[in-house]
Amino acid sequence: MTPSTPRIVLCPTCGKRVKWSARNEFRPFCSERCKLIDLGAWAAEEHRIPGSEIDDDLLSGELDDER
Repeated sequence: MTPSTPRIVLCPTCGKRVKWSARNEFRPFCSERCKLIDLGAWAAEEHRIPGSEIDDDLLSGELDDER
């Protein structure tokens, strides 16, 4: 693979093969539709970043003390 050959990745939503290049405005998604489906999943809390609510509360308190 040469530097000018775009990398091929799989769309996280539908699995379609997508060129990773500046010309693909929706990368890593294949289309605006797949991008919006993913955004909706985040908004509906179907996707989550692993962590503990207890840790989140502890860290939030530390920020309040610094003010």
